[in-house]
Amino acid sequence: MVTDVVRLHLADAEATAALGAALARVLRAGDLVILTGDLGAGKTTLTQGLGRALGVRGQVASPTFVIAREHAPLADGPGLVHVDAYRLGGLTELDALDLDSSLAESVTVVEWGAGLTETLAEDRLDVVIDRARGDAVDEGRQVSVRGIGARWDGVDLAAALQA
Repeated sequence: MVTDVVRLHLADAEATAALGAALARVLRAGDLVILTGDLGAGKTTLTQGLGRALGVRGQVASPTFVIAREHAPLADGPGLVHVDAYRLGGLTELDALDLDSSLAESVTVVEWGAGLTETLAEDRLDVVIDRARGDAVDEGRQVSVRGIGARWDGVDLAAALQA
C-alpha cells in the first residue's frame, strides 16, 4: 500500500523544523522515516523539529561522523534513533548498526537512506526535500511525503502536515 504523495513548499529552515514537529504528531514507536535530499536541504533541521516535538533527550545534531545517535524520551513516548547512512558501504554495514533492535520502541529517522534502508521495515515514510540552488536559494524547499505500507493506510498525511 502506498499513500498519495503530499507536496509542500517550505519557505525556510523554521518551516522545515515545523514540518518535523507536525510529523511527530503522526509518528509512533516502530515508525521508519527515510529522508532524501542534497547536502544542506534540511534533513537534519527537519529531524531537530521532530526530536523537539517528541521530547527526546539531548541535542539532535547530524550523526554524520558517528553514523547513528540514539535519543531517549524524556517522558512517555518513543525515543528517536537518528541515522546518517551517507558513509555506509552497503547492507553489511547497515546490519552492523543493529538498528532493528531499537525499531520497535523508537522512531527511526535515516538521512541518505534511500536505496539502502527500505529493508529495515515493510512500512515507512519517505520524505524528499529539494532545495533551490544558485540565485533561487531564497525560494525555500519543496518537500514530498509518502507513506508506504499498511501502517499508513487511512492516515491523512495531507491534513496532519498542513496543520
